[in-house]
Amino acid sequence: MKFAKLYKIITAGILAMSSPALAEPTEVVVRVISQDAKFVGDQMGGARVVLRDAETGEVLADGITTGGTGNTKQIMDSTGRSPMLATPDAAAFTTQLDLSQPTLITAEVVGPLAQMQASIRVTSQRWIVPGQPVTSGDGWVVELPGLAVNIIAPQPNTHSAKGSRTIEVMSSTMLMCGCPITSGGLWDAKDYEVEVAAYQAGRKIASGKLDFVEAPGRFGGDLTLPEKGAYELFVSARNSRTGNTGVDRTSVIVP
Repeated sequence: MKFAKLYKIITAGILAMSSPALAEPTEVVVRVISQDAKFVGDQMGGARVVLRDAETGEVLADGITTGGTGNTKQIMDSTGRSPMLATPDAAAFTTQLDLSQPTLITAEVVGPLAQMQASIRVTSQRWIVPGQPVTSGDGWVVELPGLAVNIIAPQPNTHSAKGSRTIEVMSSTMLMCGCPITSGGLWDAKDYEVEVAAYQAGRKIASGKLDFVEAPGRFGGDLTLPEKGAYELFVSARNSRTGNTGVDRTSVIVP
């Protein structure tokens, strides 16, 4: 009898050790915030968030941030080392991870999805412990650097007028959350330097400044190219106070 009882105890212990650990549902909220500005959500098509096990590379969750850009005053007037930025309407991706042990998670963020020419890929890592939701404060916040620059003119492979080497350049620039650049506004046009540069075979051939034309974020000007040929054009915008920068590119042909 004693032997049978001991056998059962040992067998139960072996089975317990061989059984897979029970996963514990853990809620995670990820928010993506534009450098110098607000949250990236519906206005800009959101940002894609992929959560992976950092050790194995396994995808644990995949989705898009949805919602609004958040409360302007609460975000832009915030002070302190870890201010509370998010309101309930602020864009987020919410998911539930089934974790059986503390896991180092990699968040891969790509956005804004509605301005793919401006999209930036950013990764961030943090430990997540089963049963300890990542929902406190603003959740897991990932900052998205850059500016959404979009060249309006010239369109790709545009030919300049025959006999003319001067082309008109027009671009639109906004924050990655879609926040507008205006004269005297919260994102003041005077803080942004916008330039067009023409390249051939990786060498800068000509460049010029683009001036603020109208709100929101419209910059334009002329660029004179030195000779006939095909050129790659880069339009870059930079916040002179923070260094935040965005670029778009196209091509033009001088016949």
